[in-house]
Amino acid sequence: MAFDATARAHDNVSILDPFANEARECFRQQAATIAALASRVDRSFGQAVRLLHATQGHVVVTGIGKSGHVGRKLAATFASTGTPSFFVHAAEAFHGDLGMITERDVVILISYSGETPEVAGLLPHLQARDISTIALVGDLGSTLGRGSDVALDISVDREIDPNGLAPTSSTLATLAMGDALAVALVRLSGFEADDFARLHPSGPLGRRVLRVSRAVEPDAVLLAPDTPIREAFLELARSPLPVAAVVSHGVLVGTVSDTELRGALERGANLDEPVGRIMRCDPVAVAASALVTDVDRRLAGRHEGAAIVVDERGGMVGVYVRPAR
Repeated sequence: MAFDATARAHDNVSILDPFANEARECFRQQAATIAALASRVDRSFGQAVRLLHATQGHVVVTGIGKSGHVGRKLAATFASTGTPSFFVHAAEAFHGDLGMITERDVVILISYSGETPEVAGLLPHLQARDISTIALVGDLGSTLGRGSDVALDISVDREIDPNGLAPTSSTLATLAMGDALAVALVRLSGFEADDFARLHPSGPLGRRVLRVSRAVEPDAVLLAPDTPIREAFLELARSPLPVAAVVSHGVLVGTVSDTELRGALERGANLDEPVGRIMRCDPVAVAASALVTDVDRRLAGRHEGAAIVVDERGGMVGVYVRPAR
């Protein structure tokens, strides 16, 4: 009850806190910005997606200032979802970085006003090389909006800062439009979880979609059921893996780890006895197609550190070892 009372007290404070109310109003206005953006999406969005999908090169994103920061994030999102992409700073482009852009590429130019000199000034150079362009602009009638092959409207009623000047709603609209393009490309290209895993081999995101087949240790210790316990000790001591598979006629029948071996010693077992007498007959066995996160949860629930990876016939593929926490 004390916890509930404390929670209610915090709620009451937050309701009366002017800064909490300010945050709520900011979120409300930002949500309205995205809703208004959605209402203006037209066929030009589809044209942009098809143009990006058809490119034989890279999607190059360019901008400057806050638009440049958003552009870097969008380029990273495209790249991580299967569309080769990179960012070019608009000012640096005039000092040699234009050479990074080829006729096989599509360039996304970001400028809310559509008149930013460093960004709009790139158009003639890109057009002279017949490079396709997509503009993210707040004014479709601007230099950038009129001069690009496709222009997407990211206009907002006002910025949400008290002066209506700092890029806030406009950068949110830019980010949302870029993310929508990336998501549409994911659907169009058939980019799936396994593809995502290949591009994210590390970190929590990659691990969420990683298959056991990509984390399996193939050099497992294989023991026959009649292998003496003494020999099992030696084999496991030489192996970097925490478990050995007991296999009969090519099929997994059990596992032996340090736990079973030490237990046998404590019970005074004869070291010449077959390992089949002490093996664990209900090992965690998983398919190579299983998700690593699912296997990790299963192992954690049983307080085990490794699983045996098997094929559809129960044959041994290797060992998956759960990372130490």
